[in-house]
Amino acid sequence: MRIIGLMSGTSHDGVDAALVEIEGLYKKKQPRNVKTGLYIPLDDTAHGPINVGFIHHLHRCYHKSLRDDIDRAFTGDTERICGLNFRLGKVFSEVVLDLLKRHGLKASDIDAVSSHGQTVCHIPPKGRRRGATLQIGEPAVIAELTGILTVSDFRVRDMAAGGQGAPLVPLSDYLMFRKKGLTRAVLNIGGIANVTIVRDRPEDTIAFDTGPGNALMDEAVKIFTGGKLPFDRNGAIAKKGKLNGKLLKELLSHPYFRKGPPKSTGREEFGREMVSIILRKHRSLSFEDIVTTLTHLTVISIHRSLGRYSPDELIVTGGGTKNSFMTGLLRDMFRDGGTDVNDISRYGIPPLAKEAVSFAVLGYLTLKGRAGNIPAATGAGHPVILGKLTLP
Repeated sequence: MRIIGLMSGTSHDGVDAALVEIEGLYKKKQPRNVKTGLYIPLDDTAHGPINVGFIHHLHRCYHKSLRDDIDRAFTGDTERICGLNFRLGKVFSEVVLDLLKRHGLKASDIDAVSSHGQTVCHIPPKGRRRGATLQIGEPAVIAELTGILTVSDFRVRDMAAGGQGAPLVPLSDYLMFRKKGLTRAVLNIGGIANVTIVRDRPEDTIAFDTGPGNALMDEAVKIFTGGKLPFDRNGAIAKKGKLNGKLLKELLSHPYFRKGPPKSTGREEFGREMVSIILRKHRSLSFEDIVTTLTHLTVISIHRSLGRYSPDELIVTGGGTKNSFMTGLLRDMFRDGGTDVNDISRYGIPPLAKEAVSFAVLGYLTLKGRAGNIPAATGAGHPVILGKLTLP
């Protein structure tokens, strides 16, 4: 089964499309048409054995006008969100069609598109309050313009079962990166950073959002530059600054960091509003010092979150891998504990493609009628089949 996974993350800087081939191991052969990168045999008795073959990846950066519209949607009115839902559906469709054209493929060569969508609101459950989440990028538009069956809206089913609706990649992380006798941590640094602790058995898999990834740094850069720069490219700004211990201590006292898993968060907690408060309270700090301190916050919160699990290997993916200053801090912190830190590209998957690959796997599980969540990771009452289907 050939599936194109689509992912537009909390950094909302672009969309990634990953074409993968997935088949059952009982066929005892490599998936057909695997041209590049990765062939992963997956053997999991709890969820059924499958093979995943990575074929192609395409990243499409969003124009500034679209990034700004997504920014406004975080606090926007219903009319704006409604229009953006259809606009993103068209953008996602164009990326799928572009990927097919570049590699000489037709819509009939693809079994499904599996689209995460763009999160514009994520409210985890708290106490007796039920959670809610909203991802947009209209699947009906994708199905119409591509002519391909579309799987979408994965998070709401887990929330309906009492879960956080996140993180949803743990099962695919387990399937792709389990290695007998090793504890691996698969870390995705997007706007929010999330991690999966992969052990021998799926029921021992733990996953959660560690806290901010790039979100706070990105917002600070956008505010200070008046929107001229969307992020700290390669950590160039952070390299010039100095860590401010007082601000770091204040940020690390955030109640989210005291919670245990399962837990999830979003820009509602770690976004523009938080950065605005920081800037008002710490006006004497330079732009560079604030960005440096926010970068350290991301790295230290990740390190503290993983300390109790003592992973043998940390596999890093997501847009954060482009920030050499941040990844350097990560390597230094984990090296002392004997953890091997590797970029996911070592395993044949481009860092920006990994989340799209994961949602392709989740789409496959949905089409096969298999549960795609791990209740221990999300807090759901039971395993559920994720997503909704839109026929072309």
